[in-house]
Amino acid sequence: AACRSAPGLPFVPACPPPGPGEVEELQRFISRSKKLFVLTGAGVSTESGIPDYRSEGVGLYARTDRRPVQHSEFVRSARARQRYWARNFVGWPQFSSRGPNAAHLALRDWEQRGKLHWLVTQNVDALHGKAGSQRLTELHGCTHRVSCLGCGDETSRSELQERLEALNPTWKAEALGMAPDGDVFLTDEQARTFHVPACSKCGGILKPDVTFFGDTVSREKVNFVHQRLAESDSVLVAGSSMQVYSGYRFALAARDKQLPIAVLNIGPTRLDHFASLKLNSRCGELLPLID
Repeated sequence: AACRSAPGLPFVPACPPPGPGEVEELQRFISRSKKLFVLTGAGVSTESGIPDYRSEGVGLYARTDRRPVQHSEFVRSARARQRYWARNFVGWPQFSSRGPNAAHLALRDWEQRGKLHWLVTQNVDALHGKAGSQRLTELHGCTHRVSCLGCGDETSRSELQERLEALNPTWKAEALGMAPDGDVFLTDEQARTFHVPACSKCGGILKPDVTFFGDTVSREKVNFVHQRLAESDSVLVAGSSMQVYSGYRFALAARDKQLPIAVLNIGPTRLDHFASLKLNSRCGELLPLID
């Protein structure tokens, strides 16, 4: 089968359509499992029009020299927060309107049919939740929520959008392309006049409820996911190269428990040498074919 780029899916690397053999292999793997643990990454959301960081040729790192905001910089620097929120403000209407694709819906269907024990996602785009998945842990949080670093007060991101609009009635900026976390690229000049609100309860710093690069996932959440993994009998990794340790640690734990591991990802991953099954297909093309 020839490699092909999917029309209308600019952030998905070219790959051949799944062959009947691949469908059969994954079907066998899923059928044998009674308590399936699924770990998803950005490759599940690229088909919804959300770019990832690492995909060859089409990921953010391949296309630009931009890097995501670091946790320490966000906390330390008012200028960094101003840049972050200005970009996020422009990107939010488009980012938040993205809907789940066939991969998200297939995983939700597996859950409803009792095939899926637990789903852990590294994505912060809320698409698994929008699809209706409930046995779900958002490992790195979710951009749709905002919390105060001072008092912990939580608000919705759409509520914050209204405050940002009210504070910046005449501020205008043209977006220069979209980034994975829902912000866009702006020049420093554009961001300099942007007003950032403080927490309405305590005046503290507002931050999206997301684990930024350089920050760590809470011990409670990690322990909770390890418990769900301990109850499971096999693991499917979908749409992730597993380059980030916070997700990779669960694959290592599964390997130590000698659980069968299937990997569905376009391009190489850190698990390829110990996975029982490696499939190189689009998640949204292959997952809906499995019942």
